[in-house]
Amino acid sequence: MNNLIEKIKESLSSVLPITIIVVILHFVLTPMPTGLFMLFLTGAILLIVGMGLFTLGADISMMPMGERIGAELTKSRKLMALIIISFLMGFMITVAEPDLQVLAGQVPSIADNVIIGAVAFGVGIFLVISLLRIVFQIKLSYVLLVFYAIIFILAYFTPNDFVPVAFDSGGVTTGPITVPFIMALGLGVAAVRGGKSAHDDSFGLVALCSVGPVLSVLVLGLFYNTSGSYEEVVIAEVSNFRDIINIYMHEFPHFFKEVALALSPIVIAFIIFQFIFLKLPKTHLIKLSVGIIYTFLGLVVFLTGVNVGFLPAGNYIGHALAGLDYNWMLIPIGMVMGFFIVAAEPAVHVLNKQVEEVTGGAISKRAMLISLSLGVAVSIGIAMIRILTGISIWYFIVPGYAIALLLMFYVPQIFTGIAFDSGGVASGPMTATFMLPFAMGAADAVGGNILTDAFGLVAMVAMTPLITIQILGVVYKLKVGKFEKVEENITEDESNEIIDLEGGEQ
Repeated sequence: MNNLIEKIKESLSSVLPITIIVVILHFVLTPMPTGLFMLFLTGAILLIVGMGLFTLGADISMMPMGERIGAELTKSRKLMALIIISFLMGFMITVAEPDLQVLAGQVPSIADNVIIGAVAFGVGIFLVISLLRIVFQIKLSYVLLVFYAIIFILAYFTPNDFVPVAFDSGGVTTGPITVPFIMALGLGVAAVRGGKSAHDDSFGLVALCSVGPVLSVLVLGLFYNTSGSYEEVVIAEVSNFRDIINIYMHEFPHFFKEVALALSPIVIAFIIFQFIFLKLPKTHLIKLSVGIIYTFLGLVVFLTGVNVGFLPAGNYIGHALAGLDYNWMLIPIGMVMGFFIVAAEPAVHVLNKQVEEVTGGAISKRAMLISLSLGVAVSIGIAMIRILTGISIWYFIVPGYAIALLLMFYVPQIFTGIAFDSGGVASGPMTATFMLPFAMGAADAVGGNILTDAFGLVAMVAMTPLITIQILGVVYKLKVGKFEKVEENITEDESNEIIDLEGGEQ
C-alpha cells in the first residue's frame, strides 16, 4: 500500500502542472462549457490514480516478465523460435495498443483495420530485427542509418498528405503497454548475450520498433487515396454531475475490453514460458499476478480519463486559441504544455527508471525528464508554427533527423539507444489524445489542412528527444573526459611524489 501511495504521489506531481495550465486557460483565455470543464477535471483525477496503479504494476509484473521471456528465448539458442515468438508478440501487442486505435480512428479514407494491421506487421518485423541485432551484436547506429535512409527515400514517393500520418504512426505505436515489455525483453536478451556492449544493447528496441510502422504506413500511402472528410470531435452534453458519472461509466467497459486484449498476448506468452521453461515458485507468480492486476486497472482508469476528459478539452482549447486575433499565442502556450505533458506519459517513467538503473545513476531520472521536456516543448512549438503558416513537415524532419543521425557518431553508443527509445516513449497517449486533438482544433480554426498541418505533431514529439538526449550524451562524454584527465593528473602527481620520497631516502 505504501508503494501505491508513493506512485500516486509521483503521478500527482506529473499530471498537476498540465491540469493547472488548462484551468488557467479556462478562466483567462478559452472558457470551456461547464460540462466539458468538469469532464476534464474528473479525467485529471482518473489520470493520477491510473498512472499510479500502472507504474507500480509495470515495476512488479511487466518488466520482470519481459526480462525472463527475453532471457529464456536467448538461452534456448533456437534462432527460429526467437524469430517466430518475437514477431507474434510484437504483432499481437501492437494490434491492441490503445494509442494506435486512437490514431487509426482519426485518419480518413483508410479502414482502421488496414492501418492497424500494417502497423502491427511493421512492429513485429522490427522487433525481430532489433533482437537479432543484439544477438549478433550489430551496432545500433548502422541499423538506424540504413532504415532511416530507406524511410526518406520511400517518403519522397509517397503523397504529401500521408507523410505526417506515417511518421505519427511510429510515435503512437510505442505506448504504455508496448514499451515496458519490449524494453524488458531487450534487457533480458542483452543480459544473457553478455559481452562488453550488454548495457548499450539494452536500449534501441523501442527505437527500431518505431521504424517499422513508419515504413508500413508509407507503403500504404503508395496504394491508398488519402483524401477524405475528417470526423470532428464530438463534445458530450453535460448538465449535472450524474451526466459525468454516466459518460465515464459508459466508456469504462470499452477501455476494459481494449486493455484486456492488449495485455492478453503478454500474459499468455508468460504462462506458456512458465509451464515449459521458467517454473517459478508460487510466491513469484502471486506477486506477478498482483502486478498484472495493477497494470490492467491502471491503464483502464488512465485511458478512460484521457480519452473522455482530455481529448475533447484539448480539441476545444486548440480551436479557441487559434480563433483569437492574437493566435500566435498558440506557440508559447503549446510549448509550455509540451514541456509539462511529457511528465504525464506513463511509459516515460518506466524508461527513466531503467536508464537510471542501467547507468548506475550516471544518467538520473531528473536529467532524462528535463531533456525530454525541453525536446517536446520545442517540438510542440514547431508544430504550432506549422499550423499557423502551413509550412511542410519536410522542412523540419529532414534537418532534424540529419542532426540526430549525425550526433550518433559523437556520443557513447548507450545514448543513441536511449535517445531513439525516448522519441517513441515521449509520444504516448497524452500526446495522441490531448496534444494531437489540440493541434487538430487549431488547424480547423485557421482553415488549414488537418492531414498535412495537424498530423505530424506526434512525429515532431518523437524527433526532438533524439537530439536533446544525444546532446545530454555529449555533455556526459565531456564530463567523463574531464574527470578521467583530472584522475590521470592526480595519479601522475602521486607517482612523482613517491619517486621524490624514494630519492630523498636514498
